[in-house]
Amino acid sequence: MVYGILTRPRSFCGARQTRVLMWPQTLYLGGSAQVIELPCALGLRGESWSRAWHNARHSARCYPHNRHPWGSWDDEGAGSRYYSDPACGFLAVSASVSSSAARKMKMLLLLMLFYGSVNSDAVSKPNIIIAMADDLGIGDPGCYGNTTLRTPNIDRIAKGGVKFTQHLAASPLCTPSRAAFLTGRYPVRSGMASRSKVGVFLFSASSGGLPANEITFAKLLKNQGYSTALIGKWHLGINCNSRDDFCHHPLNHGFDHFYGLPVTNLRDCKPGSGTVFTTAIHMFVFIPLQIVGIALVTLEALNCLGLFRLPHWVFFSCLLLAATIIGLLACFLHFFRPLNCILMRNHEVVQQPMSYENLTQRLTREALKFINRNTGTPFLLFLSYIHVHTALFSAKEFVGKSKHGMYGDAVEEMDWSIGQILKALDKKKLTNKTLVYFTSDQGAHIEEVTDKGDIHGGSNGIYKGGKANNWEGGIRIPGLLRWPGVLQPGTVIDEPTSNMDLFPTIVKLAGATLPDDRVIDGRDLMPLLQGKILQSEHEFLFHYCNAYLNAVRWHPRNSTSIWKAFFFTPKFKPDDANGCFPTHVCFCNGHYVTRHNPPLLFDISKDPKERHPLTSKTENHFHEILRVMQEAADNHTKTLSVVPNQLSWGNLLWKPWLQLCCSSSYLSCHCDREAKGRGKGVRL
Repeated sequence: MVYGILTRPRSFCGARQTRVLMWPQTLYLGGSAQVIELPCALGLRGESWSRAWHNARHSARCYPHNRHPWGSWDDEGAGSRYYSDPACGFLAVSASVSSSAARKMKMLLLLMLFYGSVNSDAVSKPNIIIAMADDLGIGDPGCYGNTTLRTPNIDRIAKGGVKFTQHLAASPLCTPSRAAFLTGRYPVRSGMASRSKVGVFLFSASSGGLPANEITFAKLLKNQGYSTALIGKWHLGINCNSRDDFCHHPLNHGFDHFYGLPVTNLRDCKPGSGTVFTTAIHMFVFIPLQIVGIALVTLEALNCLGLFRLPHWVFFSCLLLAATIIGLLACFLHFFRPLNCILMRNHEVVQQPMSYENLTQRLTREALKFINRNTGTPFLLFLSYIHVHTALFSAKEFVGKSKHGMYGDAVEEMDWSIGQILKALDKKKLTNKTLVYFTSDQGAHIEEVTDKGDIHGGSNGIYKGGKANNWEGGIRIPGLLRWPGVLQPGTVIDEPTSNMDLFPTIVKLAGATLPDDRVIDGRDLMPLLQGKILQSEHEFLFHYCNAYLNAVRWHPRNSTSIWKAFFFTPKFKPDDANGCFPTHVCFCNGHYVTRHNPPLLFDISKDPKERHPLTSKTENHFHEILRVMQEAADNHTKTLSVVPNQLSWGNLLWKPWLQLCCSSSYLSCHCDREAKGRGKGVRL
C-alpha cells in the first residue's frame, strides 16, 4: 500500500525542504503495491504546499510497482519498497506492514490530512488583483514589442509569469466586454449587447445595466470569504426605477467597496477636449437647422415675389423652433459634464463633476488602502483604470515625459500605478500569495485623432482594425498573469484564450463552484497556464459586433491552424484607412458593413494581419472548413435565450428621475468631497 510521496530537496524539485505528501486515495489502495507519480512541475515550495497537494490529487498517475519505468529496491529487513526518479527528485514509498500497524498509520494519516485541510484553505485561496486598462492596444506595452513606450512594471508581470499572445476580448466595446469579463458569458446572453448604433452607456441616468440575476466572479468570491473591491471604471449601469435603488451598482454585484466612475471617461468630461457627440449633433441639430433655414429663405423669397403670402406666425414659429434647437444643444453641452462625469464612493457621490487632478494617484491610494486592510484575509481587487480612454489626462509629474504625447504620458502614469501595487505586495509579503492579471477591455481606439491631427489612440501592433470591430486589432488584447511559485516565469502561450476565461479560473481557485443553471462560456486557464495541457480548451470562439454574430474562430484539435470566418466586415472610411474615421467608430449593421457569402476566411496562424483571405483555389478544404464553422455558429445560436435588451433606446436614454445628484435640491449638482486628497501628487 502506498502511504505517501517523499519529495527531495530544492536542488531536485524546487522544494525548500523535504516533505511527505499524502492524500485520501492512498488510504484505500488495496492489493498490490502501487506508485503514484507526482509531476515535478508542481514545484512544492513551502508556502504553496497545500495548493500543490490539491493539484497533485488531480494530476497523479498510478502504476503497478513491477511495471513502473523507474527502478526500485528493497529496504533490507523493513518490508518496504521505494521507487525513485532521479530527474524529478522524489521517492514513492510502499510498505508491507501488519494490519494493526496499518490501522495506526491510517489514523495518523487521517489526522495529518485533517490538519492539512485546515491549513490549506488560506493557501488555496490566493489573493486576486485584476488590473484592466481602457482602450490599451496590444502594441503599447514593452513586453509586446513596443520599444518607445516605457512600461517596466507591466513588463515585470510578463517576465515573472505568463504572457498570452492571442488573448481575446469577448467584445470590441467597453460595456459588453466588461459584462462578459465579469460573468464569463458572451454579453448577448445577459442582454448587454446592443442592436442599435450605440453599444455602450453614455448617461448616468440610463435605466439599463448588468442584470441583478447575473452572477459575477465578485459574488462568488465574496461568498467564499473574500473581501472585494472595484476601484475605477464600472460602465455597467447604476439604477433601474429610482435614483437610489442601485440595482446595477457594483455593490449589488458582489463588490464590498466601490470607488470610481459609475459610467466612463469621455471627451465631454474634460473642458476643451471636444465632444463624442459630433455625429449626433450634426444629425439632430445642424441638419434640422439647415432645413429650417432653407424653409425660411424659400418662403420669404416666395413672399417677396408675391407668389405666396407668408403668415407672420409661420415665420416666428420657424425662428422659435431654431432657437429651441440651439437652446437644447447649449443646455446639453452645459449640463452633460456635471450630470454624467461623476466620482462615487460606494453609493455616495463625492465629486460632481469629477476632477482629473491627480485622479490616477487617488485611485492608486484607494487600492493601496484596500490591500493594507486585507493583508490577513483573501481579497479580490479589480483596479479598472480610467487610462487610456479619452479624454487623456495625467498628473504634472508625467506630462511631456513620454515620446508619444498625451497618450504616452497616460500609459506611463498607469504603469507607475501598477508598480505601486506590485511594491505593496512585496512590502506586505503577499507576492507569492497573489495572482496578478493585467489586460485591456478591447483594442486601441485608432480613430481617436484630434482636429489638429494629434493621435490620442494607441497601437494595435501588426494587427488590422481597432476598437469597435472584430479585426484582430479590435479584440486581441494584452493578457498577463503572475503568480510566483505556481506559474513558470517567462512563459509565452500562443493559444486562443478569452477574457471570459478569468471567471472560471479565479472562481475555481477560490474554492467556489461554477453556476450550473446557465451557460458559462469561459474556460479554466490553470491547466494551460501550468502546462498540463498544451492546447486551448476553446475549439470555437464567437466574435460579436454588438448583438450581431460577426465572426467565428476555430482551432481544430488535430491542427495548428486557427481559422477565422467573417460573416460581415465594417466599411472603413476613407477607403484606404484602417478604421471608420467619419463616424469615429465602426458600426455593425446596415449600409455600414459589407456582408460576405461565402464568409471571408483567414488562417490566423499564418496570416495574423488578416491581409490575404482564402478561397477554394488557395485552400483545398475551403468549403469543408466553412461548413464546420457555420454548423458551430448554428449550434451556438441555439444556446441563446431571449433576454431583455439592456441597451435598447428605452434603457439608454437619459431619465431625470434616475439622475444622481449630490445636492438634494437638484438646482446645482456640484460638490467636491475629495478636495483634501485631490492635491496630493506623486513621488517619482
